[in-house]
Amino acid sequence: MRSLYFILLAIALISCSADSGEWKLKAENPEFLHRSMKQITDVIVYDIFSPPVAARIYGYSTIAAYEAALPMSNQYQTLAGQLTDLTPVPQPQAGEEYCYPLASVQAALKVGRTLVFSEDKMDVFYDQVMQEFRETGIPEDVFDRSIEYGDQVAAHVIAWSSKDNYKQSRSFPKYSIREDPGSWKPTPPAYMDAVEPHWNKIRPFAIDSAQQFKPIPPTPFSTDKKSLFFKEAMEVYEMGKNLTPEQREIAFFWDCNPFMMNVKGHVMFATKKISPGGHWINITRVACTKVKANFGQSAEAYMRVSIALMDAFMSCWDEKYRSALIRPETYINQYIDEDWVPVLQTPPFPEYTSGHSVISAASAVTLTNLFGDGFVFTDSTEIEFGLTARSFNSFLDASNEAAISRMYGGIHYRPACEVGVKEGRAIGEFILKKVRTRKENTAMN
Repeated sequence: MRSLYFILLAIALISCSADSGEWKLKAENPEFLHRSMKQITDVIVYDIFSPPVAARIYGYSTIAAYEAALPMSNQYQTLAGQLTDLTPVPQPQAGEEYCYPLASVQAALKVGRTLVFSEDKMDVFYDQVMQEFRETGIPEDVFDRSIEYGDQVAAHVIAWSSKDNYKQSRSFPKYSIREDPGSWKPTPPAYMDAVEPHWNKIRPFAIDSAQQFKPIPPTPFSTDKKSLFFKEAMEVYEMGKNLTPEQREIAFFWDCNPFMMNVKGHVMFATKKISPGGHWINITRVACTKVKANFGQSAEAYMRVSIALMDAFMSCWDEKYRSALIRPETYINQYIDEDWVPVLQTPPFPEYTSGHSVISAASAVTLTNLFGDGFVFTDSTEIEFGLTARSFNSFLDASNEAAISRMYGGIHYRPACEVGVKEGRAIGEFILKKVRTRKENTAMN
């Protein structure tokens, strides 16, 4: 009889162990995180956040996701003490069991929900993904404990985010248009106010200040037909008139204008699209999926790219409103051809340096460090916006195409793109050296 008892007990223990292993394996599926990031992107698009603000949302959401997932592996280290003003995050209770992927998704979605407008759209997805976590078989006490831990991390990150000067900047005065002929003026068709003229006053994540990577000044403004500036404008003008079909495709593929205005007669309506930062967040997902990165690796990748995006936008926007350079569309219409229209709609902020060039280069440096050089991938980001996928031989290859696409689109002079690439790469390299996530500095490749 006693033998039968011990046999049944052993079977029960084995069964429990098997069940535990099964739910853990299911819960550690990185698709939970990938889909959560996609949901944040979709709401960012819906709410029409500007590119810098979108980068801020990605930054805090992914930092929360990373920190909440941190205890699942001793391979990673906290960002506390590495990012500006980030203090140690709450720790899980010793001896208690957690589902850290669940805590990570909870933290990311709670922070994301706090920073967007359309909370209802976040809630619908949240209820769905939480039900899927429950269906993995997570024990009720582990589920509740993990949610509570994710909330604690989220609350810590939200409190940290509230002190970055963003809320205060919402009441700062609008940009005052300069009268001199070489400075930026609002462009058609909407003639919108300048976007985020005070972004350099937001607290950075890793760089020392928005001015740390101040680029060389733009080419001096001139209307003299023999001047270098006139030649740079003529290059944009001639290029726009003679684009090949592929160059046009490249321009539209990397457009990433969150709020493009369409004018038909007396009717004006907007087309919502992904932000440039959102494009690189999706490239991160593509890379993670290709190498079958686990949950922790995926959380690390999203976080590192998001930090690069945030600080790259800060550096770029600092220069934009320092030089406040006139856009090609304005210059060409006034001094070369009043009927010329760029292929892409000109974004509502100064020209120099090119935001796409800066943030793409910083992201590419980050992803190359994680996944290796010569990483071949197909970028399907723009398919949902009616464009075809494009393939690249490396992340730097993609970032270089993103940079030149702004000239093809007629919205940047060459120096903004080329200097922007240098600015972005310098920022990316700096962040790689300053922010350490691996206890042993190893890449995923």
